[in-house]
Amino acid sequence: MTSLDVRPLREAEFAEWLRALNTGFLRVPTPSREEVEGRLPHMDLARVRGAFDGGRCVATFRSFAQELTVVGGATVPTDAVTNVTVTPTHRRRGLLTRMMAADLAEAKERGDVAATLIAAEYPIYGRYGFGPAAWTTEWEVDVHRTGLDLGARVPSAADGGRIDLVDGAEVRALGPALHDRLRAARHGAVSRGARWWDLYTGQALFPGDPWTEPFHAVYRSAGGSVDGLLTYRADGTWGDAKQPLNRATVRSLDAVTPEAERALWHYLCSIDWIATVRTGHRAPDDLLPLLLPDPRAARTVTHADFLWIRVLDVVRALEARTYAVPGSLVLDVHDPAALTGGRYLLDASPDGASCTPTTRSADLALDIRELGTLYLGDESVSRLVALGRVEQLTEGAAARADAMLRAGRRAWCPDVF
Repeated sequence: MTSLDVRPLREAEFAEWLRALNTGFLRVPTPSREEVEGRLPHMDLARVRGAFDGGRCVATFRSFAQELTVVGGATVPTDAVTNVTVTPTHRRRGLLTRMMAADLAEAKERGDVAATLIAAEYPIYGRYGFGPAAWTTEWEVDVHRTGLDLGARVPSAADGGRIDLVDGAEVRALGPALHDRLRAARHGAVSRGARWWDLYTGQALFPGDPWTEPFHAVYRSAGGSVDGLLTYRADGTWGDAKQPLNRATVRSLDAVTPEAERALWHYLCSIDWIATVRTGHRAPDDLLPLLLPDPRAARTVTHADFLWIRVLDVVRALEARTYAVPGSLVLDVHDPAALTGGRYLLDASPDGASCTPTTRSADLALDIRELGTLYLGDESVSRLVALGRVEQLTEGAAARADAMLRAGRRAWCPDVF
């Protein structure tokens, strides 16, 4: 068997890397020249890895710089992991382990506080120290069961706002500032670069993917502030008796006020011919079902783990966020990869925290994976103790940790990356 070479990618190998990426994601393998030339300028090849068997790429890996909003509204620099594949002929040979280890070591050296990813499959990433930190829920709304007055003017907002349809160019101008306001207020949200907005609005086209222009609607408050943005598509389904059965599918809905969120959902449900609405990825505690007079009109169709976090610096991670109540904990954090970990004294409050190495007896012992799961305040320490994934060493420590760590709203990451 030939040796397998795992290393950063060279520019001349990008087309071969794309072929391996397409193979791993079960897409048409051979990339077009347009795809190669369109994607290459936007790749930081120093953060693109491949595994090579002879001249053939058999595994792919990429990361990029990202900011993650944590509880309290601060952001931390993170290493966003994506484009991970291993060709079926080369599974179970440690290729992902080698690529991941090299990338996380570099992220640690750069000073990234954590690494993030969206896991295609649940069992893969725990062994590298990642834990599921934010979940996603998608609903399908039966519009005619909502109980909304679908004949009323919309929006019916208390602040006298209005909804306007806009085009991609306007979204490109208005969207980044709105998203920055959203992610400042919602832990779990991540940054979006200029390339993200260009692709989202059709200002740039992703090579190889067909572009279908969506509808965009913005919500403006009575004072003229853009407080919400909705992007959606609709199909053309009609029943045999000429009744409209059209479905609207939400690509994204960003709202920074409850009035904007309520008005945009009402607008979408009131569009003529729309019989069902697919909400897209939403927070598990999204307002939507309870915004409807009949919440049972919103049927859950997806509920699953979404954003995974791997803490790379325990001290900076725990000091970056805020805590619901004042308190102290000694955490014994085990990191098999030795990137971080140790025993730490956390002194925390709603205003911030200090985290320092200590020799004091631990209150809780946990793996770095569980710290990632708990980091955004979305999971219960007591639940993990019951599951045997966190060890309570001091009576009452789990309840104290829950009171400190949990957040008032669920963590939410609106973006796939």
